[in-house]
Amino acid sequence: MARKLTIICYHYVRELEHSRYPGIKGVSLKQFKDQISFLQKKYTIITMEELIEAISSASYKLPRKSLLLTFDDGHIDHFTNVFPVLDEKSIQGSFFPPAKAVLNNTILDVNKIQFIIAADHDRNEMIETIFSCLDKYRDKWFLKTNQYYYHKYARKWRLDTKEVMFIKRMLQKELPEEIRLKIIDKLFRKYVGIDEKSFSKELYMSLAQIRCMKRKGMYIGGHGYNHYWMASINADVQEKEVDLTIKFLKRIGCDINDWVMCYPFGSYNNNLISILRNKNCKVGLGMELGVSDIDKDNHFSLLRIRPNDLPV
Repeated sequence: MARKLTIICYHYVRELEHSRYPGIKGVSLKQFKDQISFLQKKYTIITMEELIEAISSASYKLPRKSLLLTFDDGHIDHFTNVFPVLDEKSIQGSFFPPAKAVLNNTILDVNKIQFIIAADHDRNEMIETIFSCLDKYRDKWFLKTNQYYYHKYARKWRLDTKEVMFIKRMLQKELPEEIRLKIIDKLFRKYVGIDEKSFSKELYMSLAQIRCMKRKGMYIGGHGYNHYWMASINADVQEKEVDLTIKFLKRIGCDINDWVMCYPFGSYNNNLISILRNKNCKVGLGMELGVSDIDKDNHFSLLRIRPNDLPV
């Protein structure tokens, strides 16, 4: 009998309409509570320890319609909004905070991009700013034409317009890192205009808050140190990222003999999986949509679904 597992991936859980950036995509607190009530009726919500046991032992039976709750990126929402709901209902959530953002009060590039877009300024003006930066760096970095990039990446996808998708793709991974960071910082200063360190403290959980959740039974796993697209960096950098992730988990007090890696952006490759196996990692969580079969699927590329895919 197949051992199926549904894994839900949450990010922002906040009162979006009343926040400073209502354009951020996420789940409202009411929606989250409604979803948890629905899931408790339709599924059996398991712990990460149960999943690890099921992977380690073929004879371990998962409950029918098993479900795992996961929360990426270490947002403060997870401590202030999610944790109280789960704690009250004696449900475990699995949380994956990015180490550098927590320890150094920096903001992940992906979050900077989200808040740049959520600032709700003219998208075409943002694109023109990107174009002007490309013009500035084109000769030094042998960049292609603005028209080439726009034609390649300005494509509507799910809930995003073609303009938003172009901004995301260009700033997430297409350009060399040095250029991307310069453009992101310029747009962040222009459209968000908040000191990065101060904003970071508002956006992410602290080390003390993460430790508190762990003491209360929540699971804490790895999400990288720099939040890189792991498949796009070389083997040496991958290993360094994994080592820094393990060091961070040790500071929290996690068991690093049976730990879990949640890939930033869902990005991984075979070399990364090999490194993780050698470092006692037991599970890898991606971002491909679907329900996993513990007996058939690679345990280092388990599928997840998003909250918007739920019927409630």
